[in-house]
Amino acid sequence: MHLSNAQLVACSRLFSAGVLREFASLGRSPLFSRLAREAGLHQSRTELPTIASAFDAAFDVLKTVNRRDEYIYKAALTQRVLLGRHSLRTASMLSEFRIGSCKADLVILNGTATVYEIKSERDSLSRLSNQLGMYRKVFAKVYVIAAERFVEEILRESDSHVGVLKLSPRLQVQTVREAICGADDICGATLLDSLRTAEAIDVLERLGQPVPVAPNTLLRAVLRKIFVQLDPSELHGAAVQVLKAHRSLSGLQDLVTALPSSLTAAALTIPLAARERETLAAAVDAPFENALAWS
Repeated sequence: MHLSNAQLVACSRLFSAGVLREFASLGRSPLFSRLAREAGLHQSRTELPTIASAFDAAFDVLKTVNRRDEYIYKAALTQRVLLGRHSLRTASMLSEFRIGSCKADLVILNGTATVYEIKSERDSLSRLSNQLGMYRKVFAKVYVIAAERFVEEILRESDSHVGVLKLSPRLQVQTVREAICGADDICGATLLDSLRTAEAIDVLERLGQPVPVAPNTLLRAVLRKIFVQLDPSELHGAAVQVLKAHRSLSGLQDLVTALPSSLTAAALTIPLAARERETLAAAVDAPFENALAWS
């Protein structure tokens, strides 16, 4: 089926934080209604009984090879790695996690910290070298998951410690090159910059280090002096445990079960209160026909 670029963009934006936050706070989403029309989903309204089925239809459009955007890759990693190999009880996931001047597409925390940089069919490799250099300072394992057309270039241009994955037409995550663990290369200063102050203090406590007493205006500078002196591997291990505790997803299992699989990746990366999660789950069961009238 031929779709215009504008329709593909609308399909992609249906999975944005703005749409899910409207559903979670209001039980309805005028933005969803507008985007569904822009995507052309209203033309199939008789085949889409619920809002959930409309999300699934948009996902089916986007997952076609050569149309796949970043969200499709995130969804595959969520289903195949986070939920397929681990569980929400033992692992956590961070999206758009800031490292220096970069934002990591996806980070999965289990026994270690693994970052996944996505290079979809709609991306380029222009920033990849800088991104990988930054990620190596914070994460023990670094992977690039890429469209088929990028794989050979990434293998040639990246260091051998960088893992390379590709996404099959059936959204299977396939390993081309395994990542090599590099916890000993963690940079304490860069890691600190990625942590909230409360998380940084928790890291020190887990390592048996005294927590500095300093004015708020000076505390980060004092913490930096401590972090750069810590053993990189031990620092990494403590940071993984702290991030898993502070940003746990264990309370989201019921939401994941209630939502269509097409929405799982989005729902796991948007902070929602318990009541908002209930509102979201109920909202996507509403008739799609009704949603088209929202404004």
